[in-house]
Amino acid sequence: MEKFNIWMESKFVPIAAKIGSEKHLIAIRDAFIAMMPITMAGAIAVLLNVLVRDIPSTEWVNQPGIPAAFSWLISINGNVWWGTNAMFALVLVFALGYNLSKAYDVNPLSGGLVAFASYITTVPAATAALGGWGYVAWSYTNGTAIFTAMFVGFVSTLIFAKLMKSGFTIKLPDTVPPAVGKAFTAIIPGTISIFTFGVLTYLLTTYAKSDLYTIISTYVQQPFMGLSQGLPAVIIMTFFVQLFWFFGLHGSNILGPALDGIYGPALTMNTAAFQLKEKLPFLWTRGSFDAYAWMGGAGCTLALVIAILWLSKREEQRVVAKLSLPMGVFNINEPVMFGIPVVLSPIYFIPFIVIAPLLVTIAYLVTAVGLVPPVALAVPWIVPPVLYAFLATGGSLAAALLALFNLALATLIWAFFVKLANKV
Repeated sequence: MEKFNIWMESKFVPIAAKIGSEKHLIAIRDAFIAMMPITMAGAIAVLLNVLVRDIPSTEWVNQPGIPAAFSWLISINGNVWWGTNAMFALVLVFALGYNLSKAYDVNPLSGGLVAFASYITTVPAATAALGGWGYVAWSYTNGTAIFTAMFVGFVSTLIFAKLMKSGFTIKLPDTVPPAVGKAFTAIIPGTISIFTFGVLTYLLTTYAKSDLYTIISTYVQQPFMGLSQGLPAVIIMTFFVQLFWFFGLHGSNILGPALDGIYGPALTMNTAAFQLKEKLPFLWTRGSFDAYAWMGGAGCTLALVIAILWLSKREEQRVVAKLSLPMGVFNINEPVMFGIPVVLSPIYFIPFIVIAPLLVTIAYLVTAVGLVPPVALAVPWIVPPVLYAFLATGGSLAAALLALFNLALATLIWAFFVKLANKV
């Protein structure tokens, strides 16, 4: 074990740290984080509709008068959802342009606006269904367009930032007000970036008889999302988050671009389908990890805290567990990770690496056979375990019971190693 730790610290950790500090990946991660107020507002609107529209209409509640009494609130929630989750791609492309411009130390507001305009440039202004000119189908603005928004936002901002850094800009005297000077400086790089996608859109519509969204969705997004939905992909993603965390690196942040860029769109699309009462398109989403595996934080460390309080005879670990329990209930696990510590612990290495992949396997299979519905709603990550699964699935008691079963199973596995730690 000691040789393994030495090898990982000398070979693996430096590579992981380098990945975690790569500015392009940080920009993608920060773009998704910056959208939290938008996504949470949309999630709250959908959750409120779950409480006053969907749950009262189920067989086990059967109170049809409740949705009728709250029709005004249901309409308000629909308006909020339309302005948030239904416009997910538009918000993302601006956030990505803003954060990537910051990474290149150029005007972030201009970068965000250029990325936004570049994306709108690629959106068809008319559809066969609507007719005429100037109409935009909402499939180009919601979660289904995230891959296209990421591509356009990334490339357009790179063009903008590189031209800004090269000095290919309009120079104004120092006496000009800073706001005016910044705006004029961004004119040439921004124009070139937007025109790049204007030309690309023309070539695609003229010669390929298609648009960028359709091409990326057909040949990139759908195959990629399909691969991410397989059980091996889910297990691998979970495993590497655990591995990073074991060496003191925030695995969820390091792999944030993958977690949010792949499983985040799946959650957004499930939310849209849930709102419209359609079949949920994805079995596993970003919230599925939190609902069934990362209860108390990565590694299901809430179960470790429970096991220590239950069986540990080591006073120092019991003290840390008592202090960590209130935070663990709200999925904050740094106190137990660095206080026990779990990080670099030879005793807790095996359960920390194994438990989370085991839990996602159980949850995946149970969801796949239809015993619980897929996670469809974004829930704040600080919502306590079990309740999180109940809300994230639109009020499924089966999902809550599955989360409770996983928590109990994880506690039993952790308990074996806690008893082993008593002998050390």
